[in-house]
Amino acid sequence: MSRDMAWVSCLQLLCGISTLIAYPLRPRLELDVTPRTTVLFKELSGSRPFSGSALNYSTLLLEDEAGLLYVGARGALYALQASNISSSGHTIDWEAPKDQKQLCLNKGRDNKTECFNHIRFLQRFNSTHLYTCGTHAFSPLCAYINSRDFKISSEFEEGRERCPYDPAKGYTGLLIDGQMYTASQYEFWSTPDIRRNSPNPTLRTEEAPTRWLYDADFVGSALLKESVNSSVGDDDKIYFFFTEKSQEYSPSFSYSRVARVARVCKSDRGGLLTLQKKWTSFLKARLVCSIPDYEFHFNVLRSMFVLEGPRTEDTMLYGIFGLEWKNIKSSAICRYSIADVQQAFNGPYMESPEGAGTKWTEYTGKVPDLRPGSCITDQLRARNINFSTDLPDDVLHFIRRHPLMSRQIRPLGQRPLLFKRTVDYTKIVVHKVTALDGQIYHMLFIGTDDGWLHRAVDVNGQLHIVEEHQLFEKPQAVESIVISQKQMSVYVGSLSGVLQLPLSTCHKYASCFDCVLARDPFCAWDGKECVEITSRTDRSGLIQDIINGNTGCEKSAADDPVLHRTRSVMAGDDVLLQCELSSNLATPQWMFHEQELQGYGMNLGYRIGTDGLLVIQARPDQSGNYSCFAVENGVRYQVVVYTLILRQDLPAGSPVHITHPTQSGKPDLPPYNQIMSQKNMEAMYLSLITILGGLCLVLTVVLLYVGFCVQSKRGMYSVRTANQANKKRKRSSQMELRTISSHCNGKSDTHDGFLQIVPGEAQVSLNKELPPAPPLPPNVLNCDSEYTNGFPASLPSVLRKMNGNSYVLLRQTDGDTTSPLYYSFTEELSRILEKRKNTQLCSKPDESSV
Repeated sequence: MSRDMAWVSCLQLLCGISTLIAYPLRPRLELDVTPRTTVLFKELSGSRPFSGSALNYSTLLLEDEAGLLYVGARGALYALQASNISSSGHTIDWEAPKDQKQLCLNKGRDNKTECFNHIRFLQRFNSTHLYTCGTHAFSPLCAYINSRDFKISSEFEEGRERCPYDPAKGYTGLLIDGQMYTASQYEFWSTPDIRRNSPNPTLRTEEAPTRWLYDADFVGSALLKESVNSSVGDDDKIYFFFTEKSQEYSPSFSYSRVARVARVCKSDRGGLLTLQKKWTSFLKARLVCSIPDYEFHFNVLRSMFVLEGPRTEDTMLYGIFGLEWKNIKSSAICRYSIADVQQAFNGPYMESPEGAGTKWTEYTGKVPDLRPGSCITDQLRARNINFSTDLPDDVLHFIRRHPLMSRQIRPLGQRPLLFKRTVDYTKIVVHKVTALDGQIYHMLFIGTDDGWLHRAVDVNGQLHIVEEHQLFEKPQAVESIVISQKQMSVYVGSLSGVLQLPLSTCHKYASCFDCVLARDPFCAWDGKECVEITSRTDRSGLIQDIINGNTGCEKSAADDPVLHRTRSVMAGDDVLLQCELSSNLATPQWMFHEQELQGYGMNLGYRIGTDGLLVIQARPDQSGNYSCFAVENGVRYQVVVYTLILRQDLPAGSPVHITHPTQSGKPDLPPYNQIMSQKNMEAMYLSLITILGGLCLVLTVVLLYVGFCVQSKRGMYSVRTANQANKKRKRSSQMELRTISSHCNGKSDTHDGFLQIVPGEAQVSLNKELPPAPPLPPNVLNCDSEYTNGFPASLPSVLRKMNGNSYVLLRQTDGDTTSPLYYSFTEELSRILEKRKNTQLCSKPDESSV
């Protein structure tokens, strides 16, 4: 069975690789976007790090108005100033005691990663207190924190109903009006569950007769106030996002895991008898994120951000999706409308005809008059149904067996916003920015598994990655991201600490073209420098082009700075003219005497590459001005101008060395650096190559000789085995292998090769009288010289183990198949036993021998 599963995994992997390879052949849209600029760790500007004595800074809570950033780590909580997190803050040390860590270790958990108190929940409870929960070395606890003095203000509460045991388990939670909504796998061996924990009534998902959640891994949750301005008096809803095992039937190739969105009503009280203390409004649907024209799905949800709009129907969902195969790095970002999600929940249901464990298909039967899974609305109140406990049993029985919706939720535009082949995205946060044109653009801040942050802008359904930042010197995953509009900062949590970065760095764009081509909604060109638009009250003279990213700089191009450099070169020498482009999307264009240089070849006198323009064996006609232009997004602008000066003689002031005979009759040699001229260097290289070639020839001859000797070895091999006579001995048998003759030592051998098969499981009685063994060749028992632990020092490569403890020795026959030393198996054993009567083998036989 395991071998079949391995073949299936291999086929899935090959299908994924082939799809990834084939995708660039016919793309409808280039989705694999390259970041325009790259900022390395040593080049970060305006960053402020924070790192305490703890690890795993994965839980962040930003209170923008108060100017505080709360951080939950492993064994500690921090209250930091949002304006500068590097300044001093407050700390709560909350580590699990040693006895609890020992109990965790006794459960078989890892005492280096799991047997600690990982803070998993940290949110505002009321105006004076925060509420937090931690894994507490696989015994979860929760507590209230007085936010005024940042101290734990209460006794610890049991947290196993509110926080997972395992710090690696997917988990999400919300505090809404004093009630706690969480989703995870809580108990040590329990199944995943969505719960409302406190105060009463507590609710949870159903497990029978159908699984509402099937090995779910949660990544996020959000509250949407759909009751605001509702024409039917609808209820607010809590949405949960996760990945779980697939339950649907598909005639085509199906994936084992799928991405989901589920929802419950905030005012749900459960059923009166049926679905008592269970959700009556739980529904779930599939989120699809796939490449157009290819049945290739990114079916593992890694992160989800809910961007609320002015109206509920304007809310957008931005999700990071990955592949089911963990050994292939690839990510996709898909955008959804909450209106499409609501439409799916109002569509047809799915059913499992034969109960749990079977594939689900679309339900085509009768649906109860009261829409199952709905929240309480004015229409239901008019029918005297004011709470979920008033719902009839037929509605509750239906929703109990039909929690899955048939309609799949597809992304806007029917395609991903972004597809990255070699990147694993981990977290995403979206921020609204109003540009100069008055439009609101969505800025995406996306973290990777190796510590990079991508800043991208959503332009009419297409992503443009403005820049990528290397956040940490040592690669580590981005575990959390929050954004402060007030501080104009983004905060990133990781294994080693928290990093604060500015939302934009407009000042680094040195020219108008560089500023406009960046397409950063925060930045604009004012005629002299690139500035943040929020810093200017009068924006009439600012230049910005987010939609096209290539207009507005024609008039100010003459004022853009251009580098001027001079290069002097001797005739016949090579010189490299570099053109440093700040943009990864730009390509260089070289001009010489108003003519564009193109092509590659030694006969052209130059070579154009990614490192610049290489002038080869400079000639007088190659002197002059070389201009490098950057071509990007249909815009061409000058970057650098080189003036190349060709010199026919040595530079002025250089000493001229003339050799004169000395008293010994030998010339006075010039210094070493003049001896090592170009011709002398070429002669030295040729000599070195000649010497190396000679060495290679000698080694080749030696290898051919050795190979000939090994291939021409002839002779006979004999295998000897003996069973134990004494049951108290640990080893049951022993084997010996010895080469009788060889051709490479100047001696001839009269024995032809033959095939001998010696079973290793034969049983021989030691009391049986055996015929005497033939005389042995000389020095056959010289253990020190030829044997190691009872075996020859060199085993032939033709020896293969067969069926556990049997051996087969094969040798190709050179001529006649008969040999004077060919014995039956009984005679072979007799010879071995007779030998052991008179002599002793090596004193320390191999313990692993058979």
